[in-house]
Amino acid sequence: MNKNINGLNINYIDEGQGPLLVMLHGWGSNIDLFAGVIAFAKSKYHVVAMDMPGFGKSDEPAEPMNVDAFVDFVLAFIKKLYPEEKEVIFLGHSMGGRIIIKLASGIHDGRIKADFSIPKVILTDSAGIIPEKTEAQKKRTKRYHFYKNLIEKSGILKIDPDALNKLQKKFGSADYAAASPVMRKSLVMAVNEDLVPYMPSVTQPALLIWGDKDTATPLSDGQRMEKLMPEAGLAVINGAGHYSFLDNPYLYNRILGSFLGID
Repeated sequence: MNKNINGLNINYIDEGQGPLLVMLHGWGSNIDLFAGVIAFAKSKYHVVAMDMPGFGKSDEPAEPMNVDAFVDFVLAFIKKLYPEEKEVIFLGHSMGGRIIIKLASGIHDGRIKADFSIPKVILTDSAGIIPEKTEAQKKRTKRYHFYKNLIEKSGILKIDPDALNKLQKKFGSADYAAASPVMRKSLVMAVNEDLVPYMPSVTQPALLIWGDKDTATPLSDGQRMEKLMPEAGLAVINGAGHYSFLDNPYLYNRILGSFLGID
């Protein structure tokens, strides 16, 4: 299904009946990866999942989006398609969890305010905590800034206008290298925003599901979120990585079903 939201053509799935459950995918991902979770949850819930701007089959935004802009977009999406809904449950993976933390906290710098309450949230291998840099990462960052300074002051850009872009690709993450210029700026803004100050304001019952082998958002992040969010509970899936809902779908759905009352 497709809908134009704020001038962007957005691809989304709408299945099942019951309370509204909105799923938000992670960075570099899309709604297809949620297929198993959607098939499970739609027996008792009205499940909606969209490809966020710049991902999957949805249009890319004209300008970079920070976390507040993504929150605004989610609210605009719900307001346009489901204006009568008074309660919305959110489930997010990785970057999707980052958006939900800010949305559920009730504190964001966007222009749109929610017309609904959020009774529960589910955060799966969620982003939101800025990791401590290792010594190797600190040295790599110093090398990057050295070469960046050299390129900018040496006149290399006159010979090779793409030199900075090449440097950023070399030193950036795989997600950064794969992204377009607009989405790279969006990624940088997202990963550099610390959401820890918002977590105590996430007072809804919050289910945190984590893979103990997650290296992108380690289990320690989930443990910290559990302490910071007043009504949070952490469920750990042994042997699962960053995509715990794909690595062990049976156990993931059992945990989710217990929280949402799905048999």
